[in-house]
Amino acid sequence: MKTIANRLQTVYQAIQDYQKQHSISRAIQLVAVSKTKPVKAIEQAYQAGQRAFGENYVQEGVDKIAQLTHLDDIEWHFIGPLQSNKTKLIAAHFDWMHSVDRGKIAQRLNDQRPPERGPLNVLIQVNISRESSKSGCQPDDVMKLAKQIDCLPSLRLRGLMCIGSPDKQASITEFQHMQALFEQLSSQFPHLDTLSMGMSDDWQTAVSHGSTMIRLGSAIFGQRNVEE
Repeated sequence: MKTIANRLQTVYQAIQDYQKQHSISRAIQLVAVSKTKPVKAIEQAYQAGQRAFGENYVQEGVDKIAQLTHLDDIEWHFIGPLQSNKTKLIAAHFDWMHSVDRGKIAQRLNDQRPPERGPLNVLIQVNISRESSKSGCQPDDVMKLAKQIDCLPSLRLRGLMCIGSPDKQASITEFQHMQALFEQLSSQFPHLDTLSMGMSDDWQTAVSHGSTMIRLGSAIFGQRNVEE
């Protein structure tokens, strides 16, 4: 049975090979999606060289962070939807927040961020497909929200995030739109450096359209409920 270290090495190699094949020189950051996975699995990934981990559920993530404080340089990303009554926990414990989609959430995160932790890195989640059932800021509202966030001293706006559609052709169009939106936003905010898009089934397409950060779970940890 493959270990987490084996799977990570396979993923790292696949990313490098894809970049070389398509002449992509920019750095691609891997966020290991560790939701529902035990602390021991995260420790194994850490020992294999992985540093950024993504959690979808607030309390589960906070509990894991508390158990892994001995890993000094581990980086915690919150990548799930967030209710406004949970912002204090995110502000206090996480390094990155991927799913900011409205000014109210941004303001609460700013106000609740402990000063000693420094600014919280945030991404604006974009509902690029404009589906009413999906989370995220509407594309037409991104610039307004970015201006609000950029004025908040305890937040650091880093870029954009989206979740692509399962349909491959639709995801190509969405990633193209995200790339254009990111370039437009970067013209106003030159410090932006992160376009987070691409998961297990579509990361190659995302990387081809400007992604700088991909989020993979099962490729690293195996399917849910499978013992490592």
